[in-house]
Amino acid sequence: MAGILAIVAGTQFAMGRLPICACGEVKLWHGDVWSSGNSQHLTDWYTLSHLAHGFVFYALLRWLRPGWSVAWRAVTALAIEGAWEIAENTPLIIDRYRAVTASLDYYGDSIVNSFGDGVAMLAGFFLAARLPVAASVLVVLALEGVAAWMIRDNLALNILMLLWPIEAVREWQMQGAPPSVGR
Repeated sequence: MAGILAIVAGTQFAMGRLPICACGEVKLWHGDVWSSGNSQHLTDWYTLSHLAHGFVFYALLRWLRPGWSVAWRAVTALAIEGAWEIAENTPLIIDRYRAVTASLDYYGDSIVNSFGDGVAMLAGFFLAARLPVAASVLVVLALEGVAAWMIRDNLALNILMLLWPIEAVREWQMQGAPPSVGR
């Protein structure tokens, strides 16, 4: 798993991603989704989505690969998460976020933020491995609900807006933006 995280970090560095926030700080938590520090620190509101990734990957891999050990499924989940972290930080996906979502000022993740996302996914994965299915479903619904309430975004909305943007959803999301954010 450490090797996967190192490969993701090395690939992102080769892609020109900043290791840490351009502000020069590494914060444990950054809560302002409308600032340039969003997706630049170890954790932020989108960490909730990566926790949810862990629950989803656990469920999918348990169904697709029931004979594999939890450890091998976790390695596979981290490889999938790492591939997404690399893809998410390509100009194609960054431009897509900026064009069809409320993330007008999104310029990609720092390497430390991608690392935090990978660790959050693993935390969600291992929680899912220990919790009953009903509890896992409730946790994911709670993560999605808190994110929707606090930042008008979550994993489901993120997927929806990337694949099939709905202007009414984007307008609703933008209602949470401060006046300084271009609309």
